[in-house]
Amino acid sequence: MTVNEFITLKYKDIVTMSKRICKGTENAEEVAHYVIADFLENPKAQALIDSKDGMSYLSGVIWRSVNSSTSPYHKVYRQSGKVFGMHEGYDKQDTDSLYDYERDLLTEEIQGILTDMEVDTIETWYQSTIFKMYLKTNNYSEIARNTGIPRTSVSHAVGECGEYIKETLNKRGIIWEY
Repeated sequence: MTVNEFITLKYKDIVTMSKRICKGTENAEEVAHYVIADFLENPKAQALIDSKDGMSYLSGVIWRSVNSSTSPYHKVYRQSGKVFGMHEGYDKQDTDSLYDYERDLLTEEIQGILTDMEVDTIETWYQSTIFKMYLKTNNYSEIARNTGIPRTSVSHAVGECGEYIKETLNKRGIIWEY
């Protein structure tokens, strides 16, 4: 099945999935169309379809588009209309130095790598899922209690995922100390 055939066949399911993830908000269809356009340009789209992971990948991108303030969708559609007024004593240099663009770009790169890991293999899916839990709780023991996975396995998965992310970033010319 080609990418176009997949999109044609699954179009209604993608829009429905977007409505569920967006919890019925008015921009659910817009998000679905944005994700479809992004998927059509993705060089891994055919491989995702062939491995039957196309819908899983799309659901992850929809979720990130809606819930992440660093997603490309957020930057293009939700931030573009905002205008911030200047106040008395405004100093452009001070305001620009407060926001760390490099960290924001690094965060987005890492989120993209984690998304790619989710659809790559079952092992990388496991590592990325545990790593995301660790980012939220920062506690191996709590993850072990909540999932029933041994604490040692949790710590190994987090470490392996961190190393995978670090290697991937290094291949892209980005230095990250985990």
